[in-house]
Amino acid sequence: MSTDNEPSATGPAGSEIDPEEFAALRERVEELEESAAQRAAEDRVARDSQSPSDHASGPSARKQTAQPRNDVETDTGDDGKKMTIVATQGTFDMAYPPLILASTAAAFGWDVVVFHTFWGLDILHEENSQDLKLSAVGNPNMPLPNAIAALPGMDAMATKMMEKKIDENGTATIEELIDLSLESGVDLQACQMTIELMDYDEDDFYDGVTTGVGAATAIQHMAESDVQLLV
Repeated sequence: MSTDNEPSATGPAGSEIDPEEFAALRERVEELEESAAQRAAEDRVARDSQSPSDHASGPSARKQTAQPRNDVETDTGDDGKKMTIVATQGTFDMAYPPLILASTAAAFGWDVVVFHTFWGLDILHEENSQDLKLSAVGNPNMPLPNAIAALPGMDAMATKMMEKKIDENGTATIEELIDLSLESGVDLQACQMTIELMDYDEDDFYDGVTTGVGAATAIQHMAESDVQLLV
């Protein structure tokens, strides 16, 4: 029996789900998306007004506008900065942070590696990445008690709502962010131990993903990195 039915089922002890709870969930997701879009717009305005040269015309002006603020260095080449991100979670919402951070850092000229291990490996799995879910249970941003969030269909509903907002906002999909990261020179690595543990095949991953990477190699890049993040 599928668990993706609309959550009109009864809750614990046979009680029906309060429609107001679902309305509150939908409103909360919309508030989060609107807040993120507003912050992005404010950042763009701040970059555009940073210096008079930003208002010049031509390709050089666009390149200056794309540069980061003064508190971020953009060295390239042998003296450029390095970043290592370890992605361990494979839910729909947690697929975005490592890909956004990695592609942004690469745009600054950084040497970026994202090491995907355990459930994080599903982000790079071409088939599994199409079916990542947003978990409603234990999520502090979901205004629902766990007893209701755990009902069949709640994760599917929350995921569809987020996908709808992403589409309406014109936000890149997970697959698009993977392509962007690879095109920007990000090294998306798949943990070899996890590949064997999950019984995956190297052909299961997106083209361009580096497979067969061990923990020792990841640690070496971490030790050489200016920034290390665990997501």
